[in-house]
Amino acid sequence: MPASQISGSIRGDLIERIADARRRSDALFGIVRGDALFDRPIPERHRIIFYVGHLEAFDWNLLHGSLPGLKSFHPEFDRLFAFGIDPVNGGLPSDQPSDWPSLGNVRDYVVRIRRALDEKLEREDDGFGLERDGFSHDTLLNVAVEHRLMHVETLAYMFHQLPLNRKIRQEDEATPANHPFVPRMVNIPSGAATLGLTRDGRAFGWDNEFEAHAVSVPGFEIDQYKVTNRQYLDFLDAGGYETRSLWSDDGWRWRTDQGISHPVFWKRAGDRWVFRGMFHEIPLPLEWPVYVSHAEASAYARWAGKFLPTEAEWHRAAYGTAGGAERAYPWGSDPPARGVGNFDFELWNPTPVNAFSQGESSFGVSDILGNGWEWTSSQFLPFPRFEPFPFYRGYSADFFDGKHFVLKGGSPRSAQCMLRRSFRNWFQPHYQYVYAGFRCVSR
Repeated sequence: MPASQISGSIRGDLIERIADARRRSDALFGIVRGDALFDRPIPERHRIIFYVGHLEAFDWNLLHGSLPGLKSFHPEFDRLFAFGIDPVNGGLPSDQPSDWPSLGNVRDYVVRIRRALDEKLEREDDGFGLERDGFSHDTLLNVAVEHRLMHVETLAYMFHQLPLNRKIRQEDEATPANHPFVPRMVNIPSGAATLGLTRDGRAFGWDNEFEAHAVSVPGFEIDQYKVTNRQYLDFLDAGGYETRSLWSDDGWRWRTDQGISHPVFWKRAGDRWVFRGMFHEIPLPLEWPVYVSHAEASAYARWAGKFLPTEAEWHRAAYGTAGGAERAYPWGSDPPARGVGNFDFELWNPTPVNAFSQGESSFGVSDILGNGWEWTSSQFLPFPRFEPFPFYRGYSADFFDGKHFVLKGGSPRSAQCMLRRSFRNWFQPHYQYVYAGFRCVSR
């Protein structure tokens, strides 16, 4: 749509969404004590100071070349903070805190970028003539917004790994009470699952969400709820981490080389397990979903005599109906709101897997949007007629390597805008730190 045809309401909404995303990222950095901003909570990732600069460097590198009159004032920082790390071959970064610029210099860079971009974006004649590689301003600004919100989630699980005394404690919100339930499986009849978005639609999506296509899915059964800490504890107590036959060759090698013996969110305290919350350690909540890596989830599924669902099976269970129609959301067409799931930064912690009956799918599958991403057995691969974003060619294409698996659903720290049906997340199979659980299927 030409810039001249963009209504003032859409223009104002995009600017406000950028401001809101910044408020969220600023608030999140605010829970880290100043001397911890040069820590590396997760060995495979950059130090926190990188991300302080990265969010603005990304926006600048994405937008400034398309806004008239803007020239880089710190090319070195533009490059330094441009890209994160995804060490697929086991290599870990070895930099030291002294290798990074001072916090004051990084924050000054952030302030100058925001001021420069805002001055242009708030002027209709400049900011909304924005176009790059044939994509209009609304696509580019959506990329900027969602990129930041993705990091608000990834930074949350990164900060989760900081020692409690390295964070400024916030009060944990009250979570719904546990109500007893009996785990069961739900029958999903055969039918079609539509994956992805159509290019001729108006909705924003990342490059890997296109092109929409239908997949025929044979009938199967799926767990009504995510696998809970209680169920996973049974697997652990049965010797699941010591039973070679439950693990793939790669998974077993990782487990033994790294000494993996339990979920990273669990901690042994005497003769009991505790959950490592963001700000407190609490007795392990048995009805909360377990958060584990793909390798751990796969081993549990084998132990249970089941499988992880494919991406298409997960879609069919979440959005399908017995009559063949597909819903925009598991519960229907209404956008996500309180009462149907645990998402959009409302809570720091998970909730019991049976806490949101109003969010059930047509087939009665519960807790399927929010409360923890869900691993699938599907490798992260391009959809038919995939075309990379020319302005961000590596966003998806760099990860079509057979070493990443698709996750669906969303977590407590997932933004509402990314709860759309077509959104795809992906991680390596040995990455334990994501707010990610799973449910199993029988075929």
